[in-house]
Amino acid sequence: MQYRQLGRSGLRISALNFGSVTFGGQGAFAKTGDIDATEAKRMVDICLDHGVNMFDTADAYSEGLAEQILGEALKDRSQEILVTSKARFRVNDGPNGEGLSRYHLIEACEASLRRLKRDHIDLYYLHEWDGLTPLEESLGALETLRQQGKIRYAGISNFSGWQAMKALSVAERDRLIVPISQQIYYSLEARDAEYELLPLAVDQGLGVQVWSPLACGLLSGKYRRGVTPPEDSRRIEGWDEPHVRNIEKLYDTVEVLAQIAEAHNVSAARVALAWTMHRPGVTSLVLGARKEQQLLDNLAAADLQLSEDEVRRLELSSALEMPYPYWHQKSTAISRMSDAEMVLYGPALRHDKALAERK
Repeated sequence: MQYRQLGRSGLRISALNFGSVTFGGQGAFAKTGDIDATEAKRMVDICLDHGVNMFDTADAYSEGLAEQILGEALKDRSQEILVTSKARFRVNDGPNGEGLSRYHLIEACEASLRRLKRDHIDLYYLHEWDGLTPLEESLGALETLRQQGKIRYAGISNFSGWQAMKALSVAERDRLIVPISQQIYYSLEARDAEYELLPLAVDQGLGVQVWSPLACGLLSGKYRRGVTPPEDSRRIEGWDEPHVRNIEKLYDTVEVLAQIAEAHNVSAARVALAWTMHRPGVTSLVLGARKEQQLLDNLAAADLQLSEDEVRRLELSSALEMPYPYWHQKSTAISRMSDAEMVLYGPALRHDKALAERK
């Protein structure tokens, strides 16, 4: 297992993490999985055997049951194990039962600690943007939790580029806890993070944990043109994330994944994970397996090396469109681009070159 520095912190985390979104099977997240305490402990053991040192959860997963199950699975384990959790979504029916207010964040963190049976959370995420609460208040609450020893680091999740930059700026200006990482959706199914979030991460030294790097199973190889997906898939069970904008493009990408996977004699999922974990700016991937064999296969992605040609083929099949101002910058300012900006423009230029060679 490779260990990587998380943002500008001194914290080193495994390139593959394990998420508990599939634990519990209750509430809105029931369709993601229903792993019980016994199976969760087995999966945690497998992860530890493979060098995973960070485990991810959230208070919204299965109405808190996922945190409780993860806490049981990690009980009496080494202090070297790192745990992340998150707060923002509704956890009760009261007027302050959701959001990033000081009231809600402190209540949510203390409840998570009780469920996890821990005295601190290593990395605590703001799970989603809250446009009604000033960032000064949210980050101030996280600073209080840090001073109390209840959290060690803070992060942001599902923020847009300007929202993430504003969080970093407010933290620096007011000398509050500075987010060291962002947890984002990024995969071959949707590379939107290359527009702003990954360049921002490279430029600002912000760590990146990727949630659902297999697009909730869409990149597993089970979803192919003309093939009926398995009955136990999340999509069949009604889980509607991610929102696929171009199903034909997705099928084209999966075909390339399948071809490369066959050449390596591995699964398409393993290829998709190997591609994502080596993208510029990416620190780690959060795996969310529902079965033991799936977890073992996903963990094996740490050892898969893709050739430059294979990477290029995957880039071409999943290439981003260039809305304004990106197309304008690509045509007029490419000679003065930083490494951060080339996260987006590098693949675009390779795409243009490949198209020109085909003519």
